[in-house]
Amino acid sequence: MKPILLFIMITTIAIGVFAQKQTFDIVSYTPPANWNKDTKGDYVSYSRIDGASWSQIAVYKSRQSSGNIEEDAQKDWQDIVLAGHTIEQEDKTMPKSDEGWQVMSRSGIWQYNGTNVATVLTTYSNGNVCVSVLWNGTAQPYMKNLKDFIASINLDANNVIQKNNSVMNNQNNNLETMDDNNPASVSETFSIAGLWTYYVSEGVGLSGYMRREYQFNMDGTYTYRNKQWLTTAPNIIFMHETGTYTVQGNQLTLTPKKGKAGFWGKKSSTKEWGPLKKSSNYKLEKTTYTFETINDPTYGNAVILKAANATQRDGAQSNNDNNPIEVRYSLRTSASSIDNPPGFKL
Repeated sequence: MKPILLFIMITTIAIGVFAQKQTFDIVSYTPPANWNKDTKGDYVSYSRIDGASWSQIAVYKSRQSSGNIEEDAQKDWQDIVLAGHTIEQEDKTMPKSDEGWQVMSRSGIWQYNGTNVATVLTTYSNGNVCVSVLWNGTAQPYMKNLKDFIASINLDANNVIQKNNSVMNNQNNNLETMDDNNPASVSETFSIAGLWTYYVSEGVGLSGYMRREYQFNMDGTYTYRNKQWLTTAPNIIFMHETGTYTVQGNQLTLTPKKGKAGFWGKKSSTKEWGPLKKSSNYKLEKTTYTFETINDPTYGNAVILKAANATQRDGAQSNNDNNPIEVRYSLRTSASSIDNPPGFKL
């Protein structure tokens, strides 16, 4: 079929640069140049991160059609988008036809770490099989990439026949959903991006606290800070670490580059810093955690980090450093509550 161009009512002035034509399932397309490719069982995705902005395009495997484009689009919208997000400002286009295929799109807005994410799902159907293309983005210029991607799409009718025979034998073809708290579905980097905190008060009637934070950035870097102001200790303890991280499935690997620890004197307020008394050795430990993200509308989203052994950054949960550890960090959408020592710079 000829490429079907979906005219989306958002204009941009961005100029897209594209690479060589590629094929996934029954879809041939030209991906954006220099975007990261990630192939899963049920879809192939391309993603790009520009500081705090990001975008992703995913092509899903085709499945058996209901025979109606609107029903096909609604099912994929439910399975791919609504299954993982609370969508606002939902909208849809009217079906368009070209050489035996119909195409329509649904769109909306969802929240990720306090940022608006626009999503557009474009569905193609010929009455026998259907296939969908998903776009997510946090900035308007990425819409140009979507328009060019849609304009490049060709569907292979011969492959459709082969695919239809295969689908008839497996009508429960499951589409992997794009989940707010399982960023592997958007891009594995997104799964953990954000400010994650672990705050513990010293005890009833005491004003001390222990605060630990991970700031995972979308560019693959992280910052870790640990401040302890305890009434039972003579000094303030402060540790910080910077490095890079990678995510593979539910495995998070931290590779530290720099780190320091030290003891500061106290003043009358828990918010005041005394003079630096001494620096302390800080062991930089490359560590792989098993992590799980939790979507909790009552107590807030969280991530649980599990490691085989205690680390200096996480501490131990028993007297035996060889025991596994498990720490729950809560997602914080406001500014950090850890204040830095005087003159401190990352």
